[in-house]
Amino acid sequence: MTHRRAVALMVLVTLLWSIAGVVTRLLDAAAAFEVTFWRSAFNALALAVLLSWLRGPRALLHTLRTGGPALWLSGLCWSVMFTAFMVALTLTTVANVLVTMAVAPLFTALAARAALGHRLAARTWAAIAVAGAGIAWMYGRDVSAAGGTHGLGVAVALGVPVAAAVNWTLLQGLRQRAQGDAAPPPDMLPAVLVGAVLSAAATLPLSLPFAATAHDVGWLALLGVVQLAVPCLLAVAAARVLSAPEVSLLALLEVVFGVAWAWLGAGEAPSSTVLAGGALVLGALVVHELLALRRPASAAGDTAAARTGFSRGEEGARGADSVP
Repeated sequence: MTHRRAVALMVLVTLLWSIAGVVTRLLDAAAAFEVTFWRSAFNALALAVLLSWLRGPRALLHTLRTGGPALWLSGLCWSVMFTAFMVALTLTTVANVLVTMAVAPLFTALAARAALGHRLAARTWAAIAVAGAGIAWMYGRDVSAAGGTHGLGVAVALGVPVAAAVNWTLLQGLRQRAQGDAAPPPDMLPAVLVGAVLSAAATLPLSLPFAATAHDVGWLALLGVVQLAVPCLLAVAAARVLSAPEVSLLALLEVVFGVAWAWLGAGEAPSSTVLAGGALVLGALVVHELLALRRPASAAGDTAAARTGFSRGEEGARGADSVP
């Protein structure tokens, strides 16, 4: 794959990721936990089929049996990301959720600093300060005025970047240990499947009795397969060509696409405070990643983990992007 095709593929991935918000606005009757259950269930089914095809059924089952605590901890993180993302979309606006999730690279940088001793550049600390100011501007003026549901939605959405930071720190630690032992890193992509299964299992009791119409189930099947499972695998292919800062920068397009879809497809126009605060957050991240791209490749590789956009949704695939 050429670099240009990898960039185009990553743009397609972010476009697929971004449809979640507008699709949730098209549902008839499904509530928060039922929305999460159906999406995670269809995602698990699609990933089981795709990973069995790519790895072989026996190899996939062997990995699931022998993955150990690390595989299940990573799967738990994916479960939190899958669940928190969809529940947050039912509590607050698409713009609030996506901008909140956009701080995942900065949370990951802080987690890598605390757990793995990664040094943070001055530009990273500056980006954290500016992004924090943007979040405070958004939520200090907009969410407080909008009511308790929006505040709860933002709190739930914060679970996505927090779980993403824990997940990436775990995977980076495993990778460093494997390098020290001169061994191949463990195959952690099946953890995405584990996360989907855990998310579906956890939300099933809370979803009963089902209220989703056939129309809702069709849309949620689209989310599970097209919005999450397929772009997860496509992003892995793109990340083999693109650098971590490039993946992180291109992943920010999800925020732009997602807000645009919700605006055009569901009439959910972002408020002026969300636009202003979101511009600060995205501006800080874009400048940070552009500066990172100017660094020599050898130096950039040492701190790429701290800049990888690992959330998303989401969730989903960005953690897998960085798995060797």
